[in-house]
Amino acid sequence: MIPLAIVLLVLGGWLVLIFNGLIKLRNQVANAFRQIDVQLKRRHDLIPNLIESVRGEMKFERETLERVVQARAAAVSAGQGGNMNEVLAKEGMLTQALGKLIALSENYPNLKANESVKTLMEELTHTENQLGFSRQFYNDVVTQFNTKQQVFPANMFAALLGFTSSALWELPADSVERETPKVDLTV
Repeated sequence: MIPLAIVLLVLGGWLVLIFNGLIKLRNQVANAFRQIDVQLKRRHDLIPNLIESVRGEMKFERETLERVVQARAAAVSAGQGGNMNEVLAKEGMLTQALGKLIALSENYPNLKANESVKTLMEELTHTENQLGFSRQFYNDVVTQFNTKQQVFPANMFAALLGFTSSALWELPADSVERETPKVDLTV
């Protein structure tokens, strides 16, 4: 009778440790996603200022500017719903639109000389770098969380305790970011 009680006590303690470890990792995943959200908010706030700063100079690029504005609006609305797959898709579209805007802005010497545009571009670049780091951290934590659920013995209890795998932050298959950059040194 006493050995059975000891076994049950050890199993119960072991189950509590598994549960608490999974809770800790799930909370880290949520926190990492919120850190990305903070950077996305900063990005979304910078874009209207950038658009207004380049609008007059880039009047021939109206379609590109409109794409950025539309992509930003879609990304902001996706972020409010909390569906990560939708956020990933819309942010990918925004990244593509911004990339085109930044590339086109290189063709306008007045923009490159404009201090406010330069400052906004630097802030946007900094924000994009922060987003990259935040996404990397998020994926690291998600990988730990998913691995913890899949390895023995936690895999026997994770689903029973209500845990599900989290999605990694990935580039869409058709993303411009997947393309190899073209370098032209003939200038």
